[in-house]
Amino acid sequence: MKKRNKFLAVFLAAVCMMATTVTAFADAAPDGSSNAANMPWSSAFADWKANVWDKGLKDDWTQVSMTPGKDETSVNFAWYSVTGETTSLTYGTKEDLSDGQTVEIEATATEQEDADGNLYTSNKATISGLQPGTTYYYQVAGKDVESFTTGEADSFRFAFIGDPQIGSSNELKGEGVNGEELEAFYQAQSEAVASDSYNWGQTMKLAQEAGSDFVVSAGDQIQTTLKKSPTATTSEIEYAGYLSPEALTSLPVATTVGNHDADNPNYQYHFNVPNLSYLGDNDVVGGDYYFTYGDVLFMMLNTQDTNSAEHIEFIENTVAKNQDCKWRIVTLHQDIYGSAEHSNEPEIVNLRYALTPAFEANGVDVVLTGHDHAYSRSKFLNGDQAEEKTTYTDDEFDEMLDVDVDYSGEGTLTTAPGNIKDDTTDEAEKTYLNYLKEIMDDDRITTDNAEYAVNPSGILYLTASSSSGSKYYDLVARQQNYIAGRWQKDVPTYSLIDVTENTLTINTYRTDNNEAIDKTVTIVKTADTEDLDAMLEDIESNLADGTLDAAKYTSDSWSAFQTALDAAEAAKGDVNSTQETINNVYAALTAAYNELVPVADNEALAQKVADLNTRMENGTLKEADYTAASWKNLTKAMETADTVLANRDASEQEINDALNALIQAEASLEKAASDNGSGAADDQNNGQNTQDPSSNKTSSASKVKTGDETQAVMWTWICVAGMGAVAVSVLGYKKAERKREK
Repeated sequence: MKKRNKFLAVFLAAVCMMATTVTAFADAAPDGSSNAANMPWSSAFADWKANVWDKGLKDDWTQVSMTPGKDETSVNFAWYSVTGETTSLTYGTKEDLSDGQTVEIEATATEQEDADGNLYTSNKATISGLQPGTTYYYQVAGKDVESFTTGEADSFRFAFIGDPQIGSSNELKGEGVNGEELEAFYQAQSEAVASDSYNWGQTMKLAQEAGSDFVVSAGDQIQTTLKKSPTATTSEIEYAGYLSPEALTSLPVATTVGNHDADNPNYQYHFNVPNLSYLGDNDVVGGDYYFTYGDVLFMMLNTQDTNSAEHIEFIENTVAKNQDCKWRIVTLHQDIYGSAEHSNEPEIVNLRYALTPAFEANGVDVVLTGHDHAYSRSKFLNGDQAEEKTTYTDDEFDEMLDVDVDYSGEGTLTTAPGNIKDDTTDEAEKTYLNYLKEIMDDDRITTDNAEYAVNPSGILYLTASSSSGSKYYDLVARQQNYIAGRWQKDVPTYSLIDVTENTLTINTYRTDNNEAIDKTVTIVKTADTEDLDAMLEDIESNLADGTLDAAKYTSDSWSAFQTALDAAEAAKGDVNSTQETINNVYAALTAAYNELVPVADNEALAQKVADLNTRMENGTLKEADYTAASWKNLTKAMETADTVLANRDASEQEINDALNALIQAEASLEKAASDNGSGAADDQNNGQNTQDPSSNKTSSASKVKTGDETQAVMWTWICVAGMGAVAVSVLGYKKAERKREK
């Protein structure tokens, strides 16, 4: 890709013409940078440079790099050792490593040779079987014991950074130095690397202090490519600076291949990435790779390999193997939806249109990019279309950009946002403006809330600025319509991304005062409620048509059902409900629904009570007609029946018992004797008080129904008549006997 030292404001889109002024040199704006000597930590930097950097650190190629392993249970390591020297990696949970275990090492000769003639070997190893929330100690032979602490898979934080590009602040970079200039180049490189590395270290310190479990880098770890190196090992001092921050002894970094990393195998020697694929391999530093952390799938693309078909195949294969991951994040170097100097280049735009359909088809949530050294955040974007390709070329774009962006000798943009006006009649300029308008991608902007999106229909594209301050680019003068937020104040930045099962939250900060540079962005991905939705819909329908009715079920079972229903509706309405919560309320609602207990059939008991009440009211069943004891027994049975009928939770057994008791009490009613009859005397003889106050009770509920009193009277008379006949027969027999005896 063609590089510019800083063609300011590319930029563009034939709408929003807003004036701006920037400083520049005569033909191109210079790349900005932050010198550590001018940062808030300048005094600490001076001490570190004099007593650490210049005292040997800059020549130490053997520093250890940590990379996330294939998942949250592992961490990968890589380091150089002098060829021929023994090396090892020991780890344990005790600081003295008394429980230490060694791991297998894969060694590769690098053919990298230092000034003393030492050749180096690249060593790679993996610590696996790690437990969450645990501190582990490790030691590479000959080095100090260091430690790292594992995170929690269900809720974690990672830092996102862009372009440390250690050494980029070197003013002599890329000058093709040789001969007499070589010494000056190396001196400038050492000074630049020291400044860039210390600033980078401050960023990593802030990320570590914020509780990050690991870091994701959008690429360009160092500046000097092999193509522009005086020797094959020129960039090793930059890797020494990159690996120098103390925070990196405990903070794994998932690196992405940038254009400054891609042509030198020392990138692959210094980093040990997991699940490395042959897809996207540019034959120098390896291809695409992925790892998972909890519920998140991270796919890291080496887009320095321009074969988009391979990247798409990698994405499809990786997603297919990790279907259980709820979140999907892609990282690549180029800012395909950025807002600084590279963002409108046809080469990058074509990469955008080649990859975004695959991102959308495979459920990618966020795309993290770098390359443009300026922070930007897109709106949520969804092309919903096949791959496109612009026919506008980089050469055509560069030519018109030189016309559009014009700097005076004093370094001021003479006309902003550009010299090419909307009403131009020049065909080349009109083509240029039409191109800029087309790549605004208005038709891809979704209606999702840009700061708080629930189940968004589009993808968020986040472009990181420089994390070291080694180089900054200006934002384009004409802000693209797809941009939701952007920032460039020539200060290093970093983002903190918090992930839970349901939310992904992004906050971005400047390192000089650690203040936020953008709004908080939250993506909410609600739990799968399909089964719960269907059940709630059925319940709502049954409630509406009366199929489900509280009166039909016992109060206890209905109360349990209502509680489960309320909990399910609340969980469904809460966007932060986890899948576990949804699953639990669904199970609870299903159980409560299945355990609804219908009210027992009390119709016979109710009918009996109603019949008795009717007879009492019409006078066919009167207390005065029966003995006090038998009437009291009936009254108690009627009171029990009333209580059972009033209890919606009465069991079938309780109802049957009440009915049987009532029938028995009615059948046992005993007629009261007349004033001179023996019945009254019997009552007195049996100690029965015919004036028992209870005999005057008529239960308000004892209005129940029994058989016809006439039947009892009839049976009484039949019995009396029968007894009389027997008596007459006996008397006749006795009289006949007496006659025979005479």
